[in-house]
Amino acid sequence: MKKRAVAVLLTAVMAVTGMSATVVCHAESEEGKVINIYSWNDEFRTRLEAIYPEVESTSSDGTVTTLKDGTEIHWIINPNQDGVYQQKLDEALLNQADASADDKVDIFLSETDYVFKYTDKDADVAMPLTDLGIDPDTDLADQYDFTRTTASDSDGVQRGSTWQCCPGTLVYRRDIAKEVFGTDDPAEVGEKVKDWDTMKETAAQLKEKGYYTFSSYADTFRLYGNSIAQSWVQPGETTITVDQKIMDWVNDSKEWLDAGYLNPTVKGQWNDDWNKAMGSQSKVFAFLFPAWGIDFTLSPNWDGDAGSWAVTNPPQEYNWGGSYIHAATGTDNPEHAKDIILAMTADKDNLLKISEDYSDFTNTKSGMAEAATDDANFSSEFLGGQNPFAYFAPVAENIKIAPLSAYDQGCVELIQNSFSDYFQGNVDFDKAKANFETAIKERYPEISEVIWPE
Repeated sequence: MKKRAVAVLLTAVMAVTGMSATVVCHAESEEGKVINIYSWNDEFRTRLEAIYPEVESTSSDGTVTTLKDGTEIHWIINPNQDGVYQQKLDEALLNQADASADDKVDIFLSETDYVFKYTDKDADVAMPLTDLGIDPDTDLADQYDFTRTTASDSDGVQRGSTWQCCPGTLVYRRDIAKEVFGTDDPAEVGEKVKDWDTMKETAAQLKEKGYYTFSSYADTFRLYGNSIAQSWVQPGETTITVDQKIMDWVNDSKEWLDAGYLNPTVKGQWNDDWNKAMGSQSKVFAFLFPAWGIDFTLSPNWDGDAGSWAVTNPPQEYNWGGSYIHAATGTDNPEHAKDIILAMTADKDNLLKISEDYSDFTNTKSGMAEAATDDANFSSEFLGGQNPFAYFAPVAENIKIAPLSAYDQGCVELIQNSFSDYFQGNVDFDKAKANFETAIKERYPEISEVIWPE
């Protein structure tokens, strides 16, 4: 039962039981000529090109980056949605033992929603960093503790590292704040949204003026999901336990939607209606975003003047996302993998450059403390000259990551999909629960039961 959570990956492990010796051998000999990196978008590539001194050039289509020593990085990109990226990555890991040197997976990325699957010690598809010659206790001592825990297996062995820390804030429209509250000052608006009870009172104020507090019930999900007391699936089990916090999200979302605090036409996230809710004609006051959400999602969808948005504290501390870098067991490029991981996740100056260039909240505690007080270099034109790091940093210091499982991405996606129909009045509450049970068992056939809170 223990190994079902990573069944596909463990099949790969059984086929590659001799990989550890292979890695040591390659570490003492010539590195491969091709570094295959698996990811779901070009975020990692753009950051690597910005700070890694060994980059020589990148092809016009972004698929090949050539290093100064002649080694080529081949970027294998597949979309994250519906588990496609994981399917493609798992297929490649299955073939790792028999793959030619130029076809082996060398580095791959995972997200917080499914990092647990790939750091599992029994799966052993992500190398312990110590096997690469990286000492987390010294080389990564400046990272936020929860990111190191997230990238570790059940024995506390770190098998990945990230350049990102993703504390979330509340991002709001300045013009709406001025009209409704008489001020757009982040500190004063922060008092209006400082906790859920206050937030509900503020939502009523916004409604009176014709505005929605958030665009969708999906916008608040991560705050509840970060607060679960136990993982969706316990290690070695095939039973999904739905935490009470998830049902609190269901109940509160229905209340807020019925009260008119959410836009009823926006059904979830990552769709056209959600994107339009970030436009200048929208009546939506705020979004709950980490730094990447502002850069990747809000900014591209905004069609008004720069400086129209600002950030403040959220009603509850939360973390959303995080891309973890892993060296694949069996790589023929362990030295390159080590160098890339250290350059991308341990070099404070590199990380500060990423923060300055891309507004990422990066993963050194000392660096982010500096950024929080350095308005000259870390203010955002999009946010009207505000330095958002002043709000990100305090949240990051207090994040306690929710217990993880290998099933998190599917559970997070499908619980929202199933109850979206309930929120929209298309099915009743019990039918939404039944639909989740059906959908999750289709995604993960080994799941035997779903247990709901009393």
